[in-house]
Amino acid sequence: MTAPRSPHIGLDLDGPVATVTLDRPEVLNALSVDLLEDLVTACDWLATQSQIRVVILTGAGRTFSAGADLSTMERLLALGAEARAAADAGDRAASAIESLDAVTVAAIQGRCVGGGVVLALACDLRLASTSARFSIPEVDLGIPLAWGGIPRLLREVPPAVARDLVLTCREFDAAEAARLGLVSRIHPPEELAAAAVTLAGELADKARLPVRATLDGVRAQLGVGAPRGWSDADSLLTAVRDPECQAAAQAYLTRVFGDR
Repeated sequence: MTAPRSPHIGLDLDGPVATVTLDRPEVLNALSVDLLEDLVTACDWLATQSQIRVVILTGAGRTFSAGADLSTMERLLALGAEARAAADAGDRAASAIESLDAVTVAAIQGRCVGGGVVLALACDLRLASTSARFSIPEVDLGIPLAWGGIPRLLREVPPAVARDLVLTCREFDAAEAARLGLVSRIHPPEELAAAAVTLAGELADKARLPVRATLDGVRAQLGVGAPRGWSDADSLLTAVRDPECQAAAQAYLTRVFGDR
């Protein structure tokens, strides 16, 4: 199956790593309905590619995403199914990211606003440049935070912090995002892309089964998607019998202990 083409989404493959790029830099990667639907299509295709172990999500140009494209409001004012589909597009895109078997890594540069925060929260890991700036301005725009933003935010931060960020709509920087647990690592802007690729390569080199078991276990505890966490006993028994896991164990022992 050929990779889908889109004027709004870049899709690059490098062995076991795929990079998905929000590609509307002329409008700071604002999330139009068309872009979100193309993001769902890209994720659906990646889900069929068993060789892909890590997916990096990033934005073209200097910004991750300025949030929902306000032109989308024209569709929301329409009647019937078109309005409902438009209102749900962001949640479907975030859910498509969460449904991937690959590890997902958000690489966040510049502004990450509203719906952009939601897409980043859908990823398993999040890196940010030191110059990144975050905000969730929906309340100031007179709308509630949608697209599953509240439950996704609450998976990462305490309720009081979630209320603060959503109700005040205040901007916060990468250092605060790291303190709050919204991102796990921060890098100078010129090093972010390379850091994401390096991390993706490290993750892709690990045995698939324990990585998948870890992601499923975390997602099950957080209530992400359908419950499918593995029992500890079953995952351990399966791993010790798996040839890739056995090779990984031998490589680790040799690296750490040498010939001893």
